[in-house]
Amino acid sequence: MEKIRINMLSQATSVDGQGVGSAYLEQVALVKECEDIFEVEINSKKGNFDIYHMHTVNPQYRMRFNRHHVNVAYVHFIPSTLDGSIKMNKLFFAIFKKYVINTYRKADEIVVVNPSFIPPLVELGIPRENVTYIPNFVDHEKFHKISEEERMALRDKYNIPHDKFVVMGCGQVQTRKGVVDFVEVAKRNPDKMFVWAGGFSFGKMTDGYKELKAIMDNPPENVKFIGIIPRVEMNGIFNMCDLLFMPSLSELFPMAILEAVNSFKPVLLRDLELYEEILFKDKECYAIGKNVDEFDEQVKKLASDKAYYEKYSKGSKEISDFYSKEHVKNIWREYYPRILEKWAPKKKLRKRK
Repeated sequence: MEKIRINMLSQATSVDGQGVGSAYLEQVALVKECEDIFEVEINSKKGNFDIYHMHTVNPQYRMRFNRHHVNVAYVHFIPSTLDGSIKMNKLFFAIFKKYVINTYRKADEIVVVNPSFIPPLVELGIPRENVTYIPNFVDHEKFHKISEEERMALRDKYNIPHDKFVVMGCGQVQTRKGVVDFVEVAKRNPDKMFVWAGGFSFGKMTDGYKELKAIMDNPPENVKFIGIIPRVEMNGIFNMCDLLFMPSLSELFPMAILEAVNSFKPVLLRDLELYEEILFKDKECYAIGKNVDEFDEQVKKLASDKAYYEKYSKGSKEISDFYSKEHVKNIWREYYPRILEKWAPKKKLRKRK
């Protein structure tokens, strides 16, 4: 049987420090490993393909959706999740949101990285039967626990004392990431170090740029903003710290969390509904807080109570085990042949041997 030809369309790696870029690279690499049934190209402008898989909503990719292949849109965000991420003219923002909705509607099939996206997409008029949830995954060869010697060497690199309890935040510096709360909790814990890895990926367009820039320019003594770190170095950054603290007000799909848990360090998150299913709230795999007071309480307890710390270390390992490479690879091996068979009677697809 001839291989299924897939054209991956994306500019997800054009902006540093985005989880979408990480997810895109991992997904493409994973599908390429299935070389016995798939032939994959990236942003190809020539050739006959069975499936066009659009990872980012660029107009040049949307224009290539037609009846000669199955059109797949990868949904990493829904319009409502854009609030608090990008600051732009209200009219342009409204137009962009409408464009995104129309792009999703134009696709034949939708893949969501978070099951909480499904009801809003159905409300936007997308048939439920055309929406599939496929989680992201993290390669354990790239993200894993490192030795104590390596951890301390990294602390030396960033001028962090070996004996400090280190709390890490990660992601683009923007309002919805909860950076203000992160810094406020740090002020209440002067005996601990707080490190934020990430920066202004969208520059002055970033929501809350002026306020956040002022904080970054003059942070508390126990807070370090270390900027955008290349992804190949992030495993060490996760391991260097003792706790991952992500006070995001909203999230899309938390790739940083899935990467961080492979260091088996506890995770402290805001109590958001979207985490409940994908991060196993019912099993208490991660610590939660709703505001600065609760975050402060959790940080203090995790730093002082060894049994409590160990509980959430085990929770991180449980999350890590679920998002395994082989499990997600098998989902993709089933997905592409299924949708190709589903749409073949309705399309003018290329003839396959």
